Amino acid sequence: MYDFELTRPTSLADAIKALGEEDAQPLSGGQTLVPTLRQRLAMPSTLVSLTGIEELKGIKNEGGTLTIGGATCHADVARDGTYPALSELAGLIGDPHVRNRGTIGGSIANNDPSACYPAAALGSGATIVTNNREVAADDFFTGMFETALDEGEIVTGVKFPVPEKAAYVKFEQPASRFALVGVFVSKGADGVRVAVTGASEGGVFRWSEAEDALSSNFSPDALDGLSVPADGMIGDMHGSPAYRAHLVGVLTKRAVAKAG
Repeated sequence: MYDFELTRPTSLADAIKALGEEDAQPLSGGQTLVPTLRQRLAMPSTLVSLTGIEELKGIKNEGGTLTIGGATCHADVARDGTYPALSELAGLIGDPHVRNRGTIGGSIANNDPSACYPAAALGSGATIVTNNREVAADDFFTGMFETALDEGEIVTGVKFPVPEKAAYVKFEQPASRFALVGVFVSKGADGVRVAVTGASEGGVFRWSEAEDALSSNFSPDALDGLSVPADGMIGDMHGSPAYRAHLVGVLTKRAVAKAG
């Protein structure tokens, strides 16, 4: 590790002011950032902790929309149960330490290509709320570890429309419990959405061909004969691109069966 300043604001306004300083970076649960700092892959001079800002925590259900504060930890989402598929997803993240430290805002802002929450946001048609604006999930995730966030902009909350049916299924990498491949499926007033994490070199994505098939027949059989190409899939020691492409099809069928 190296020397840096740590600021602990208690209000969003103070946090935004602190982040306006040169070379300042937000710190939420720190589950990704702290290991990154240890390896010196990032070396900000100031970390602005968001964990003491009460206005960024909490879960509200209003008119069929579940709003979750950006500093809300995974364990709280898992316990909530208002949106069962989302709560189950949160309960599958990491281990108890990770679930009690990691936050939904930090996960979504980091956009790890194997993280679970980006699939939930994209698969639910969620809206990402920042200190400046609201961004549809379809426009928020722009690539591996890349989002639409501007410099100094932070995720203050996420709005999830609660669908009629939804399910998340992931094939875990056993050491990290990240998704080797994870699929989130939902069916709601705006149609069917299928979001895939862990598979693509471009990060989380929607499988539009599966969505079209499921819109007319929401059953696993509707996916017979469909597959995603292996080109552009992640290949590493845990699985080849072809293996991950195969898993996308298998897990999507399982998610649909579970949701149904």
